[in-house]
Amino acid sequence: MSRFPRIGALAVVVQDGQVLLVQRSKNPDAGLWGFPGGHVEWGETVLQAAARELLEETGVTASPQHYLGNLDLLHRDETGEIRLHYLLVGVACRFESGTPRAGDDALDAAWFPTERILNGALPMSARVPELLAQALARAENRA
Repeated sequence: MSRFPRIGALAVVVQDGQVLLVQRSKNPDAGLWGFPGGHVEWGETVLQAAARELLEETGVTASPQHYLGNLDLLHRDETGEIRLHYLLVGVACRFESGTPRAGDDALDAAWFPTERILNGALPMSARVPELLAQALARAENRA
């Protein structure tokens, strides 16, 4: 078992008051909704990984714009030992094209009104509303 954190990229795509989410098919968080994303591959930037994972999981193309927040996720077993350690990096992406469809590592992919996510009205992975709020605040400050 590797004793190094895994780096993951999360693609945060907001378009016309909606955010694109996927329903995870694998653990951690199987069955929960979250941002499309996955592991950063060797030689790939986090921005490139976000765009690649987005396309693989949803069929949607978007251009990565900038980094958002980082999320430290530690999953422990019943004895308290750390089994999975991820550093997830949120990446704001600008929608270009595509209709969401479940692809690699996803049960479903769909657009949701941002207010529904901010209100926690969906079974979601931890901190999805927090990262979405960061993306919306940053977009508002840039406008």
